[in-house]
Amino acid sequence: MIRNVLVIDTATPAVTAAVVIRGEGLVVAGERITLDARAHAETLTPNVVAAVADAGMTMSDLDAVVIGCGPGPFTGLRVGMATAAAYGHALNLPVRGVCSLDAVGIETTGEVLVVTDARRREMYWARYRDGQRIDGPDVAAPTDVPVGDAEAVAGSPEHAGLFALPVVGPAYPTATGLVAAVTDWTGEPAPLVPLYLRRPDAKTLAERGVLR
Repeated sequence: MIRNVLVIDTATPAVTAAVVIRGEGLVVAGERITLDARAHAETLTPNVVAAVADAGMTMSDLDAVVIGCGPGPFTGLRVGMATAAAYGHALNLPVRGVCSLDAVGIETTGEVLVVTDARRREMYWARYRDGQRIDGPDVAAPTDVPVGDAEAVAGSPEHAGLFALPVVGPAYPTATGLVAAVTDWTGEPAPLVPLYLRRPDAKTLAERGVLR
């Protein structure tokens, strides 16, 4: 049985590492979160080590890894997913990826819009009904986000505040939400696929017209 789960998410400014124990419910045994959109690479591994230590465990006590696959900025997602894959490979653990927005939406009830920062004056969004995603994820300018029948909004505080709706739920993906978003613990894990939803800022030489 998969019981002790290492949880990682770098899709938002919250660089999250935690150990969640699966039993009759979900218990966060150790957790470290750093709010810094530009420090994913510097803080993620120390956060993982500290979270495992806070849980009173060692790496050998872990049974699986869960990683938030975005949507999120290219650099942050790359750091988190590469780290999760490395732990999985080194410890011979299954690594399961989930949509990071689902980790917020799954902890809400009713019709809820979840939004996070996509930079470039845009936001990532998805809509949920009683915790289940019914639309998205996608990326759009705030005025182009399809609110639909949403009764409330959750997610990034500065972006949630742009809508004339009550703000509910967590601001960032939670460790328990990420674990709860896993739908299959028994089958072979699917390949990890980052949800960038758009091309990275960096361009190839050909794209910049340097090479013809």
